[in-house]
Amino acid sequence: MTTDITKAMKGSLCHEYETGLPAADVWKVYGGLLAGQLVPQLLPELFSKVEVVEGDGGVGTVLLVSFPPGTSGSSETSKEKFTKIDNENYIKESLIIEGGFLDHGFKRYLVRFEIIRKEEKSSIIRSTIEYGVDDEHKSNPPVASTSDFAAIAEAITKYIKEKSIEQDPEQLSEEQSIQLI
Repeated sequence: MTTDITKAMKGSLCHEYETGLPAADVWKVYGGLLAGQLVPQLLPELFSKVEVVEGDGGVGTVLLVSFPPGTSGSSETSKEKFTKIDNENYIKESLIIEGGFLDHGFKRYLVRFEIIRKEEKSSIIRSTIEYGVDDEHKSNPPVASTSDFAAIAEAITKYIKEKSIEQDPEQLSEEQSIQLI
């Protein structure tokens, strides 16, 4: 028996960005909900809003991501679910479960963020997309790109360097997090 995803065309893309920051500092933003709060403010051309639908930022959390009006080729929203959060190895995986890329020919779209310790005060943000395209779109597959994740890595790195996060962002309220900007 063959499942839909095994019949699909599969692929992956990866982008790495060297931060010049300790991995633990970068993980404070990527490891929970703070990145979702910051990206609409730092890069409003990518995401206009990120809301928690359910969960507390851990595995199983579902986010509703809203895109700016007129964003070419995208749906108005997508839902993504955190499927893996590894606080020791600084790995987070999120699966698109509704809308967004799934409305444009992708059968599966998973994003993995890895914060890789390089040296004491240096790390790399590795953003990986794993995707599957359904049979219907194999002859004209949708385009996957890491360009948005490259922009996010750069913006968040700049934010951390400018703000030098000294408190644990996980313990800040949403309002306090937003005031950091």
